[in-house]
Amino acid sequence: MAEVGGWIWERNLRSFLELLSHYVGYGFDGTDWETVALAIEATDDDQADGWYSYPLVGERREVEVRLARSVGGDEVSVTVEGALTPELEVRADTLLSAFATG
Repeated sequence: MAEVGGWIWERNLRSFLELLSHYVGYGFDGTDWETVALAIEATDDDQADGWYSYPLVGERREVEVRLARSVGGDEVSVTVEGALTPELEVRADTLLSAFATG
């Protein structure tokens, strides 16, 4: 099991999840987004039990994405866990870096 983590701006969360889903071969759709958007509201990255986990089970890989909002901020802490290939690790890390800017 490997893990990649960091933070992104909350406004970029949907795009992050859509692209990561593409890389694992999962079709992230509007229902997925509604589920995550509702759940993320009750999260808190300062609390060990304040994180939300969402599985992305695709044709090529299965990962678990853990998410938690920074209370009082616009950031979302993110970890991606699973049997990550080196390529998927780099892609997830690149997405985190890209969506933490601007």
